[in-house]
Amino acid sequence: MPDTLITNSPIIAAYRAATPGSAAASERASRLFPSGVTHDSRYIEPYGLYITKAQGPRKWDVDGNCYVDYFGGHGALLLGHCHPKVVAAVNQQIDRGTHFGASHETEIAWAEWVLKLVPSAERVRFTSSGTEATMMAVRLARAFTGKSKLIRFKHHFHGWHDHMTSGYASHFDGSPTPGVLPGVAGGLLLAEQNDAEGLARLLEVNDDIAAAIIEPTGAHGAQLPIDPKFLTELRELTRQHGVVLIFDEVVTGFRVSPGGAQAEYGIRPDLTTLAKILAGGLPGGAVAGRKDILDLLDFQITKASDREKIAHQGTFNANPLSAAAGVAALEIVGTTDACTRANRYADTLRRRINEVFEEEHVPWAAYGMFSNFHFFTNPDHRAIAPTRFSPLEQPAAALTGKSQAGVVHKFRLAMMTGGVDFSGSPGGITSATHGEAELEDTLKALRNSVRMLKQEGEI
Repeated sequence: MPDTLITNSPIIAAYRAATPGSAAASERASRLFPSGVTHDSRYIEPYGLYITKAQGPRKWDVDGNCYVDYFGGHGALLLGHCHPKVVAAVNQQIDRGTHFGASHETEIAWAEWVLKLVPSAERVRFTSSGTEATMMAVRLARAFTGKSKLIRFKHHFHGWHDHMTSGYASHFDGSPTPGVLPGVAGGLLLAEQNDAEGLARLLEVNDDIAAAIIEPTGAHGAQLPIDPKFLTELRELTRQHGVVLIFDEVVTGFRVSPGGAQAEYGIRPDLTTLAKILAGGLPGGAVAGRKDILDLLDFQITKASDREKIAHQGTFNANPLSAAAGVAALEIVGTTDACTRANRYADTLRRRINEVFEEEHVPWAAYGMFSNFHFFTNPDHRAIAPTRFSPLEQPAAALTGKSQAGVVHKFRLAMMTGGVDFSGSPGGITSATHGEAELEDTLKALRNSVRMLKQEGEI
């Protein structure tokens, strides 16, 4: 943001006044990290929050400020911060060892939960992150089909490796982003979600497509929501053309429902990528799916069939700490109503936010699916009724809100000053631990924030 905005805005001044400790930490970090951050989404001007502890649905910064947390560990914390059973499992494992350089029984228990909960999972291979999982899924699909091209859907995020950078936030023409080889970008076919006719044409004119990968609830964690009918058509079209269908359930897995979006919608992909909740808030990812595809990682099967095995290493694959946290988390997901509680809270939150918008005469809206929520900041100044808002009727550019970057920036800072933290999309994700107190604190901060934005002429 320009210095004049940072200096002259009462909202930004209030944020600075409340967070001097974060300002000092940010100054130290700026001498160590590019832009002072270790993850792009944590970048915000004049600086981001520095957190010291968290519990359940809340977290506290270095200045002692308490926040209702809707960042949720980037979606990893369906069970909230420091769930006692997950903490106990990790502590017990630390006493036993953090890395054996060998197989261990906890990884077996972890995999058994994945196969029990995820409908399409016949075999599983653990990785260290969601990015690694999507990278492996694409490699498996290419090796299995003998084909080279990959269909991706515009705005969908599948990690930061070379195959996934164009068409997410920029380069919608498919051109390579900085550092990506033209040959890699040239193997991508970018499609529009919810456009079955366009997808059918793309499949008809290309006979070298190995896989199609999609976020099954829509781009940016359903900021651009999917019509479930499109998923059914996608499954049928990929099956007809011999294309491996990959559901990227890094965000939706064990969150939409215990079995993810595929269980909710009754659609079985060929491969599924997982992370976040999978490892109970610790680092960890996985590829799960059809046995005949994952057999390409199998020493004996590839040797017997005279096929070259796909090599896969990874120092922290199925590491004992992540496995212990994952077993504890998935047991809770699989045996309690954690997903339902998070979904129910988000539904109530969206409804109550829209009631505040209507009461304050703000032409914005909250929307979302399952346990997430997004803010529509109405860049085209359309006449809308927040409580009757339909995101499927809006163009993608309006939903992503990039033209409203300045307003969104101030909105986030105002909400943080009021004790609520959410992402820059703008939106957030809920946990099974959010309750009535968090709801009321959020609505109070929201009402104050929109009034502050009105005073600054932003709404």
